Amino acid sequence: MDFSTITIESIILTGSLLLLISIFAGKTGYRFGVPTLVLFLTVGMIFGVDGVGLNFSSPRAAQFVGVIALNIILFSGGMDTKFLDIKPVIIQGIILSTMGVLLTAVITGLFIYLLTQHVLTAISFSLLEALLLASVMSSTDSASVFAILGARGLVLKQRLRPLLELESGSNDPMAYLLTITFIQWILMGEGALWAVAGTFVLQLTIGAALGYALGWLAVKLINKINIDNESLYPVLMLTILFIVFSVTDLARGNGYLAVYISGLVVGNSKFIHKKTSKKFMDGMTWLFQIVMFLTLGLFVNPAELLHIFGIGLAIGLFMIFISRPIAVWMCLAPFRKMTIKAKNYVAWVGLRGAAPILFATYPLTSGIEYGGEIFNIVFFVTLVSLIIQGTTVPVVARMLGLADVNKPESKWSSFEFELSDEIKSNVSEIIVTKKHLVHGHRIMDMPIPENTLVVMVKRDEHYFVPTGSTELEPDDELLIISDNEQSLKETYEKLEIKV
Repeated sequence: MDFSTITIESIILTGSLLLLISIFAGKTGYRFGVPTLVLFLTVGMIFGVDGVGLNFSSPRAAQFVGVIALNIILFSGGMDTKFLDIKPVIIQGIILSTMGVLLTAVITGLFIYLLTQHVLTAISFSLLEALLLASVMSSTDSASVFAILGARGLVLKQRLRPLLELESGSNDPMAYLLTITFIQWILMGEGALWAVAGTFVLQLTIGAALGYALGWLAVKLINKINIDNESLYPVLMLTILFIVFSVTDLARGNGYLAVYISGLVVGNSKFIHKKTSKKFMDGMTWLFQIVMFLTLGLFVNPAELLHIFGIGLAIGLFMIFISRPIAVWMCLAPFRKMTIKAKNYVAWVGLRGAAPILFATYPLTSGIEYGGEIFNIVFFVTLVSLIIQGTTVPVVARMLGLADVNKPESKWSSFEFELSDEIKSNVSEIIVTKKHLVHGHRIMDMPIPENTLVVMVKRDEHYFVPTGSTELEPDDELLIISDNEQSLKETYEKLEIKV
């Protein structure tokens, strides 16, 4: 079935069914610890040309969908990253997302060159082609990892979660830049080294500068503009992120880096309707993650993966057990306070994801000789990484003693209540346990700081506003408000709640 020959109505129905199946597959995957990315890609392959028969073979169309999706994912990731969380690990994160990516690409590229020249010679990559292939695969993806961690109730120690989030959210621009650099080098000839190197530095500089400047301007615009319909503010946010990418690209900068940095600036600034905009971006992120994974799954022909099975498996295992660990250890060697176990875990959580598959379409559309083989190898290596590493992330965390297997007692689900961003208070939810009632069953008996209030109680399916003399029972859920984040942390400490 060719997309170009079927009706619009049939395309809409097919797309909707694919989304529905993917959502149910993702829900099932949480239970068994399978990364959702694997399931989304698998659904795409099942319905592709070698499965049900949907013929989607346009690399430019796949690339277009991927670029749109990656922009939304990067911007949303930047918005969700808090400066306070990443501040203690920002140097490690930046080194991993830049030098870590470069080292991974170089080490893996040299291995691919030697492998295809002397061992598996069915495909013979030149050194530049080998480095291009390695660059495409050099970034990591942690979206599926943290979905598993959240589903299993794991809390990582030693600030590993913000470090891994910062690395995975900020290393795609570097991998993209390396990919484009080696494509240009191959097309222009080996004598163009200095021209390509100059372009590399220029793209990083322009991307970072415009990302910060346009993010700052975006906050000013959102706060100054007066839109009667507040539902348009999230749409304005979506428009801004695409303007950031396009303007930066026109200025010869790295658009992906600019989008991530602008998202970081916007997310850590105060602007009107912030919570609404963040929820909208979260929804758009999930939608376009699924769409991108499905599209890339439809694009690949599983039968072609058999021809690169040997080289793909060798490269995948090399990246998992050799090049990624070496790169991480070299990058984190100066940070001696970080334990060996923590460094090993960072090395293990080096998942390949949708971004490498997207970047693998660039050699295809650029006319690189082995473009098709590069795409298939990257796709296969991604599957190997997700199956081996993605399914063992919680297990390895426990083995290394870096995970708290108990779910936090504080959660946010029963009370759908939010304060305006203009109100400097923090809202959270606490589940009452027997240890909270050792000083007495009344709210006034609980060791709650003076600047924290219990404003509502949920008991079974009933809600009521309490007073100081209200008697609590185990499993009651309390909606609490504190003056600020520090007061909320003090409340958790007094109640001995792990967060």
